[in-house]
Amino acid sequence: MTRLAVPKTYKLFIGGKFPRSESGRTTTVSSPAGEFLANVAQASRKDARDAVVAARAAVAGWSGATAYNRGQVLYRIAEMLEGRAEQFVTEIIQATGVKPVDARAEVASAIDCLVWYAGWTDKFAQVHGGANPVAGPFFNLSVPEPTGVVALVAPSGNGTSLLGLVASIAPALTTGNAVVVLASESAPCPAMTFAEVLATSDVPGGAINILTGSVAEVTPWLASHADVNAIDLTGAERELAVECERSAAETLMRVIRPGTFGATECAVDRIAAFVETKTVWHTKSLS
Repeated sequence: MTRLAVPKTYKLFIGGKFPRSESGRTTTVSSPAGEFLANVAQASRKDARDAVVAARAAVAGWSGATAYNRGQVLYRIAEMLEGRAEQFVTEIIQATGVKPVDARAEVASAIDCLVWYAGWTDKFAQVHGGANPVAGPFFNLSVPEPTGVVALVAPSGNGTSLLGLVASIAPALTTGNAVVVLASESAPCPAMTFAEVLATSDVPGGAINILTGSVAEVTPWLASHADVNAIDLTGAERELAVECERSAAETLMRVIRPGTFGATECAVDRIAAFVETKTVWHTKSLS
């Protein structure tokens, strides 16, 4: 008996749940050979706003967690990703047409990336902060704090459908930011399967929100949103990035321009891009 395949429709991932797009729109995703893979939700302006609201609500709890706990959560995501590695390998091959060996390398690198950033959660403050020499009977300490809500445009292209997404999200999460990320427009399926991993992990609802659809349509709304504190335009085309940077200037939003970091780069500087430095003064005891 021949059974029919069950076509999949991926929804958005907002606030730890999987809502349909408010607009009701979906778009078809095909393989490089033109074969149907799935339908994915096409996010609207309202969806982007809902994702920012969910991220803002999650900032206090996620940033308030201990650095050690955040590291445990990131490590747990890596564990669960490894448990579904073959599924991701299959989806990457279907979505991008790469060879199995390259797909497996991408999944392995995504897992390693999460573990690497998990290790930095309780160490970054020692590297980026510190005690400052001052004249007088005072302690002067520099302490890194999360920026808040970070919008991200994940890169597109072979080798980035999963790894580029993880390499964008993880550094922002490390210090307690909440994120709204636009998945690869050309290969969004691995990103939404990654959302299924997040939904069953220890990540608080709203700390990570994943949107699919038109990057050119949704990114400007995130760039002009007054409650977004930083935007990483790594995956945006140059003309779109310039437009978004102008919009971001209206709210003094921090902007990471395309090319600042490699699409799949793991780096301490990438963590530092999403922190503010608080300076604390305290008198020394005179006794």
